[in-house]
Amino acid sequence: MSGSLVCVGTGMTLGAHISPIARSHIEQADIVFSLMANGFAQKWLEEMNDEVRTLQGFYQEGKNRNITYNEMVEAILTEVRNGKKVVAAFYGHPGVFACVSHRAINKAKKEDLPATMEPGISAEDCLYADLGIDPGQTGCTHYETSQFMFYQRNIETSAHLILWQVALAGDKSLAKFSTGSAYREVLVELLLEHYPSDHQVILYQAKGIAIDTMRAEYISLTELIDAELFMHTTLVIPPCTKMQPNDKVLARLAEIDKKEKRAKDGPVLSLVL
Repeated sequence: MSGSLVCVGTGMTLGAHISPIARSHIEQADIVFSLMANGFAQKWLEEMNDEVRTLQGFYQEGKNRNITYNEMVEAILTEVRNGKKVVAAFYGHPGVFACVSHRAINKAKKEDLPATMEPGISAEDCLYADLGIDPGQTGCTHYETSQFMFYQRNIETSAHLILWQVALAGDKSLAKFSTGSAYREVLVELLLEHYPSDHQVILYQAKGIAIDTMRAEYISLTELIDAELFMHTTLVIPPCTKMQPNDKVLARLAEIDKKEKRAKDGPVLSLVL
């Protein structure tokens, strides 16, 4: 009998964000592998299914995370190959900053094993709600912080810049749980090429449980160097400039509008007396 894999998201706030379909998959699974934010979330999953196995044990300080992730994938797929109905449950969205789910699904499909993903409420969704940001207003650019540092990027200062996993800024080893102020100083120097030193930025953390208070700490950009950061801290940089009209494009669009209006109105008939 062929096994199957479904990767589900349980949302950010424990018990409040899980969708009915994600809950159903968890309850009906033969085995549930979990990668949750804390022990409370693990216990909560165990109330829905008797066979829950945490993947947290694969993490070790100083161990390359690529090795960790591949070990997690293999643990999950071993049970799928054994014909089990497997669910991998991740806090937040299972496809956002969760490469294990993508790797497991891709590998399962290469082996002709059924594998799908069900979305969940992510930290990004909570960020928009908690901070009152509408991404459709001025736009948002999202980067993983270290990737943002390692590669040349065009920074649009009239849009929100959102940097994820800022506590890991500059880590090339993939073996650390955080980096120090020297690494953050490099990040700040890079940002100072585009933003004023006193520009107010936000350290954001979504609620893990309903009674928690979300973190929205406003600091100046230079204060980031010595700020208290955690693995789930996100750096939100509001715009510091206004959007500039693209006059060339606007002129072309205005011409198109005129042509469409003339076509709609039809030819003007003149009466000859």
